[in-house]
Amino acid sequence: MIRSHCLMTLMCTASLSLSACSSKTVEPEKYTGFLHDYSVLSEHKSPSGQTVLGWVSPALARGRYTQAYLAPSQFYPSAAPTERIPLSTLSGVTDYYDAALRLELGKVMHLVSRPGPNTLTVRPAITRVAASTQGLRFYEWLPVTLVAAGVSTATGIRDQDSEIATEVSFEDGSTGEVVAEVVRKGTGVPLENDKQVLTADDVKGVLDGWASDLGKSYAAIRR
Repeated sequence: MIRSHCLMTLMCTASLSLSACSSKTVEPEKYTGFLHDYSVLSEHKSPSGQTVLGWVSPALARGRYTQAYLAPSQFYPSAAPTERIPLSTLSGVTDYYDAALRLELGKVMHLVSRPGPNTLTVRPAITRVAASTQGLRFYEWLPVTLVAAGVSTATGIRDQDSEIATEVSFEDGSTGEVVAEVVRKGTGVPLENDKQVLTADDVKGVLDGWASDLGKSYAAIRR
């Protein structure tokens, strides 16, 4: 009976771990309401090969916009600092995201200081920044190691993933009409335990990747 119970626990744990690993895009229940319409989103491959959720208006003509206004990134919903994610991290994330987007968009478009005619307004939001315990690896599903993995999780010594997500709205600079949307998430540098403070440096690689993909995506559709 005990052996059967252990086997069931093992199967449940493996199932949950596989579910966590298979989710490459933001789940609908985690949409924040920042974007105008989530029902139009579908899966696409970004230039870097990552799976993202996105939509581009079929009415958007190639070369329609000759310049872009980059609105300051924000946390949505607003984020309050915590012991593990202090204010320095929150401000560091938005500041770096702005800089990365400015760098990559500036390679393919002229950036302006305000919305206007022939201008694409880019409104980015950080919708999640968090640390969560890493899922079990395959070898940890074995009955003997499963107990040790459970203990390390309970005591907070397992590695943790630094997680971050974004939603970006692209709007006509004159009318405010939404012409494209993107939702995506990423995992930064692993944290050693549930006490380590998450810093902006831990997710800079993710932010760089998002910005690079955005610039390359726009370069592709403007041709």
